[in-house]
Amino acid sequence: MLVNTKARIGVFSIALGAYLPQFPSLVPEFEAQYEAFKKTIPDTVEIVDGGIVTTKELAQTAGDKFRAADVDLVILQLLTYATSYNMLPAVRDLDVPVVLVNIQKKKAPDYENTDTATWLGELYACGAVGEMVADLERAGKRHAVITGVVEGGDPEVQAEIEAWCRAAQVRRRFRDTNLAQIGRPYPGMMDLYIDETNLYHRMFLYTKQFDWEKMWAIADHITDDDAIRAKAQDILDTFDIEGGGTIEKVWEMAKYVVAFEEWVKEEQIAFIASHYDGFAQGKAGVLDSMLIPAFSMLIKQGIACAVEGDIKVAMAMSILKTISGTGQLSEMYSIDFGKDICIIGHSGSGDAAISEQKPTMKIVPVFHGKTGGGYLTQFYPYLGPVTYLGITQDRDGHFKFVVAEGVNEEGPIFTFGDTNMRTRFSCGAREFCNRWSEAGPTHHMAAATGRHIDTIVKVAKFFNVPVDIITR
Repeated sequence: MLVNTKARIGVFSIALGAYLPQFPSLVPEFEAQYEAFKKTIPDTVEIVDGGIVTTKELAQTAGDKFRAADVDLVILQLLTYATSYNMLPAVRDLDVPVVLVNIQKKKAPDYENTDTATWLGELYACGAVGEMVADLERAGKRHAVITGVVEGGDPEVQAEIEAWCRAAQVRRRFRDTNLAQIGRPYPGMMDLYIDETNLYHRMFLYTKQFDWEKMWAIADHITDDDAIRAKAQDILDTFDIEGGGTIEKVWEMAKYVVAFEEWVKEEQIAFIASHYDGFAQGKAGVLDSMLIPAFSMLIKQGIACAVEGDIKVAMAMSILKTISGTGQLSEMYSIDFGKDICIIGHSGSGDAAISEQKPTMKIVPVFHGKTGGGYLTQFYPYLGPVTYLGITQDRDGHFKFVVAEGVNEEGPIFTFGDTNMRTRFSCGAREFCNRWSEAGPTHHMAAATGRHIDTIVKVAKFFNVPVDIITR
C-alpha cells in the first residue's frame, strides 16, 4: 500500500496466582503455552505484549502498556481458571474490543491418568469464560469469545484470530490516515452529505479539504522521465486501451499518477472522495479527462478513491480493501427479472484486483451526468461469492453498516464502459432491492470478492456501529 499502517494488538494471558505455588509445574507449562499462542498472531500486526498475568498488579501493568501503545484490539488467552480481577485492570481504560481466546491444550481428557495439575494446566481454560464476559458486560466493554483446541491444530481458531486482526487494521487505518475531499459532493445527492466533525468523533477519520485549483497544478513539478516512463508502463500493464496503448499515449496520465502518489504519501491520505463540476477546459479539462484511470491506479495500491464526492462509500471501499484485498464502488444499475438477477456496478475509478480479466480503458465524449469527457475504465469482477457493504447514517448522525452476500454469475453485461456485475441473491432480486433499500443506505455501496460479512461484523464492533445483514 502507498500509505502503510499496522494494527497494534495487546496480547496477554491470565491464570490464577494461587495455583502456582501449589503446582509449580504449571509455571513452565503456562510459559510454553503463552509463547506458542503469540505465534498464532499474524505478523501483519504489531504485538504489544502484556505477559502472563496472575495478579491484579500485573493486570494494571499490562493495562498501562496497552494504553500507552494505543492498542486497537486486546486478545486475551485464558490459560486456566482465573478471577476476572486478573483481566479488568488491563482493559478498564481502553475503548476497544476484547477477544477471549478459550483454547484448551488437549483435545480430550485421559480421565484415569489426569491429576489436578494436568487438569488445571491443560484441560480447564473454559472455566473462566462466563465470568470474564459477565464482568466485561458490566464494564461496558465490547467482547467476543473464540473456543477451540491446540492439540491437532484448529483452523477455525486461527481463522478467527486472523479475521480479528484484519478488522483491527481497519481501525488503525482510519485512526492514522486522512481522507481527502476534493471539491464537493455531487450537487443534490443529499444521501452523500456528511458532517466531517461528526465523522472524526465517531469513526476517527480526519478530513482534509482540497480545491481543484491546487489539483490542476499537482504534476507541474514532476520532471523525472524515468519515473514517468515506469508509471506509464504500469498503466499499460494494468489496462487494455481501446485503439491500442503506448507509452506516449499515457505519458501525461502517468505524470499525474506519479504526482498523486507523492501527494498521498506527503498528506498521509488513504481515502479520496472527489467530484468536479467545473467547465473542464484547459488544465482542468486535461486532469478531468484522465482522473478515472489515474485514481484507479491509486486504488490498485490500497487508496480508496470514490467518485461523486462520496466519503461514506470511500470508507466502505477501504474497509473491504483492507479485510479482503478488493474494494469496488458500485450501485444498483438494473434488474433482469427474467433471470432474477441484480445488475450492480458504477462508472468511474475501480479496483484492478477485483477484475478477472485485464480491465479496459476507452475514451467517451461525455461522462453521463457529469462535466466533460475522457477516459472510462471497465473492470470485470470475478464470478462467485461477492460481498456488498454500504455505510449510512440515521437522523442523529450515528453510522450504520448495511451488508449483503450474493453470487456473481456469468452472463451478458453492459458494454458502454462501466463496471457491472450480475449478482444473484438468496432472497431473489425483487426482495433484495426491497430489503436493501428499506435499510436506508446511500445509493452507493462497495463490493468485494468473497464472503466477508463475519469480518465486517467484527469491524463494526471497533466503531460500535450496528450492522443490517440483508441476505447471505
